[in-house]
Amino acid sequence: MGDRKQGGNEEFQSFMVGRWPRLMRTAFLLTGEQHAAEDLVQSTLERVYVSWRKVGSADDPEAYVRRVMINLHARKHRRRLKEFLAPKDDSGLAHEVADTGDRIAQADDRSTLLGALAQLPVRQREAVVLRYWEDLTETQTAEAMGCSVGTVKSNAAKGIAKLRAIPGLAETVMHGGRK
Repeated sequence: MGDRKQGGNEEFQSFMVGRWPRLMRTAFLLTGEQHAAEDLVQSTLERVYVSWRKVGSADDPEAYVRRVMINLHARKHRRRLKEFLAPKDDSGLAHEVADTGDRIAQADDRSTLLGALAQLPVRQREAVVLRYWEDLTETQTAEAMGCSVGTVKSNAAKGIAKLRAIPGLAETVMHGGRK
């Protein structure tokens, strides 16, 4: 019995360490703040650890964990009826930076994108982040958000339309990271 529990702990730890950067990135994009993202990931992993035997044996443990994260995030924002604030600081976050190009322009582009995402309503932000940043299918996104595929399509389309209407973001996309 002790060996099985030890094996489960090691499996959970391996999962957590391997997925931490991706979970942090997703949480940061959802919350807009480094500390809120850390809290969200930690709360998610606390809940997942308690039922790790069930989660670890699921067909797609990462999808299960993502769903827990989305549910925790949505629950928090249902209680607090205010829009997200623009991210104040993303230092310390595991960044995905292209190998070539102007680093200052990339930082400006990232800041512009994060500010634009912060302007979206919660469900649109979730749909856009999961579909286009995390590159999930519509079905996977619907499962993570606990809604229908049609709702995902609608929220993602509305979110993308709002993002396209933001002048600074449109310029960033048009110039492809600036020349």
